Amino acid sequence: MARVNVIIPAYNEEHSIGKVVADIPEFVTDVIVVNNNSSDRTAETASQAGATVLHEPKPGYGHACMKGITYAAAKPAETRPDIIVFLDGDFSDYPQEMDLLLKPIVDGTADMVIGSRVLGKREAGSLLPQQLFGNWLATKLLRLLYGVKYTDLGPFRAIKLDTLLKLNMQDRTYGWTVEMQAKAAKQNMRSVEVPVSYRKRIGVSKVSGTIKGTVLAGYKIIFTIFRYM
Repeated sequence: MARVNVIIPAYNEEHSIGKVVADIPEFVTDVIVVNNNSSDRTAETASQAGATVLHEPKPGYGHACMKGITYAAAKPAETRPDIIVFLDGDFSDYPQEMDLLLKPIVDGTADMVIGSRVLGKREAGSLLPQQLFGNWLATKLLRLLYGVKYTDLGPFRAIKLDTLLKLNMQDRTYGWTVEMQAKAAKQNMRSVEVPVSYRKRIGVSKVSGTIKGTVLAGYKIIFTIFRYM
């Protein structure tokens, strides 16, 4: 059985992070919550739920993800994970569906699997209009410029650890997910999408929930797509 670690970037998610950790399947060998400069009890709640808690004071989704990757990759050979799964800490993803993401990798047909909220069942209002438009535009550009067909830049994704390290991820903020997909395309890595369920998050999104966050994220995503072309 492949060893699986989960990395959950979390910023002020004290009301949801415990629920997320509790729903992680038992076969996961380490649930790594990266507390990304939270001002609430995110870290304490995650620890009480049984997660390994790391602290990344530099704000940014990519900063938090890299903290978790560095920690996982440095483990001794006997505990080092084969696969990394990323998901959000706001309880919008369904950790119980992790098998759907892992199956193509375990079967040897993919190196990376993206959970598509667009193809899956989603609760009404869980994806805001600006998110749907942003996904459409970004995936359209990925198809035109990189020749890969995606429907989503979903945060719920699985990837082989060694594959992930080969991508040499650089973005530390909003461009993290699209950088991974663009670089995987450039390196001809085997990637697929699977439909996943999605629900309204607990609390307000720090990105799509504000005009500033939406504009900055949109700019960074488009910039990243052209940067790696």
